[in-house]
Amino acid sequence: MTLKMPVPDRDTLSRSAEIIAALKKIAGEEAVIDDIDGRRTFETDALTAYRAMPLAVVLPETTEGVAEVLRYCHREKIKVVARGAGTSLCGGALPLEDAVVVGVSRMNKVLDVNFDNRTAQVQSGITNLAISAAVAEEGFFYAPDPSSQLACTLAGNLAMNSGGAHCLKYGVTTNNVLGMKVVLMDGEILELGGPHLDAEGYDLMGLMVGSEGQFGITTEATVRIIKSAEGARPMLLGFDSSEAAGSCVAGIIGSGIIPVAMEFMDRPAIEVCESFAKAGYPMDADALLIVEVEGSEDEINDLLARIAKIAEPFSPTTVQISSGPAQSAKIWKGRKSAFGAIGRISDYYCMDGTIPLSKLPEVLRRIGEICASHGLKVANIFHAGDGNLHPLILYEANDEEMAERAELAGAEILTLCVEVGGCLTGEHGVGIEKRDLMTKQFTEAELGLQMRIKSVFDPEWLLNPGKVFPLDAEAGIKVDTAA
Repeated sequence: MTLKMPVPDRDTLSRSAEIIAALKKIAGEEAVIDDIDGRRTFETDALTAYRAMPLAVVLPETTEGVAEVLRYCHREKIKVVARGAGTSLCGGALPLEDAVVVGVSRMNKVLDVNFDNRTAQVQSGITNLAISAAVAEEGFFYAPDPSSQLACTLAGNLAMNSGGAHCLKYGVTTNNVLGMKVVLMDGEILELGGPHLDAEGYDLMGLMVGSEGQFGITTEATVRIIKSAEGARPMLLGFDSSEAAGSCVAGIIGSGIIPVAMEFMDRPAIEVCESFAKAGYPMDADALLIVEVEGSEDEINDLLARIAKIAEPFSPTTVQISSGPAQSAKIWKGRKSAFGAIGRISDYYCMDGTIPLSKLPEVLRRIGEICASHGLKVANIFHAGDGNLHPLILYEANDEEMAERAELAGAEILTLCVEVGGCLTGEHGVGIEKRDLMTKQFTEAELGLQMRIKSVFDPEWLLNPGKVFPLDAEAGIKVDTAA
């Protein structure tokens, strides 16, 4: 693969023993990982094509513990990479050889739940599912549900503004967070928002959510919890082409119906996921929609019947409504396990672009053409309702030439998303994967403004360097601000 990372700072590397000793004194011996085998656990994230052994890993248990580590690193000009569970698909948590990884995985407690105000205060190392589990007994849940929700932490979701299948109705992470506690690079602790709807002053949370660890490390958050619906049920709609499925998506949304989720799979994805989950997916379909609605039983039946009627002009080959909870669980098991199921048969390069719904049929056709032009196969799985695409480009990771072709195809797909009026990323972030494509989306002036905002929070550019912004642009802003 071809992406470059910053050249390690030789002075920092020469002081590694001194730095590790200082970190152990600050955080405690048990909180610092400095042996080779231990550090190797953190050398990559879910973008496994890239690896770098961090200088050290620190796992604090409190906000003040994080602040003490950052104060030291700021004073000594040591780079820091924040990490949750390492499930980032764009290289957002990829470490650097001269950087200290600060992980929040030990900070995983529920601090307070207020059912009257419908909020939960939690540490940022908690998983999405753990938040929902903590409030389920009272009939509540936490809405964002990325496919990695069994493992991914709230910290990473906040960094990348993650969504998931149910974001169509309930919104992405930024729509479900009311307050944050953030540690800046110099160790200052900011408390933004709180257990109320509108924070006073500037919308700094709007900056923090989705900032990819560039501004600070989030240690706590106050999130919305939502009362669970009376019931929910999915249906399967099979089509003989991706274009027909894409047109049906636009038809459903255009009708004014907002399903709780609407997911798309093409034939390669259907075959792999059905083999894994035995969910009853139609094997004769070239494209599949999973459409879920919720409400009372009467509401569910009415909505599913209306959606089936809307689908008729697009000649569905299958219209199958879930018969009950067991079948619904199987249907969602297939979708939620899709990335892992495809990983059983091939390495894959997972893309994450967003497009206008009206462009869905055109973009699906072009994705197939782009991958074919590079001699590659592709499986399409994505959140159809909000146009968030996840093409999985299949390749052999040990074949460097094939890996480069996959990377080139991915860049063409993301460029296509921008050209049709969409954007480079929906929920995975920019990281290193899309860093050099940022000039496709933004002008020089727009990138300059974004980089100057980073400089306000992290003047030395020590937090998660080498990510989000092209390396030459990052170097230029450092010179500019230093002057």
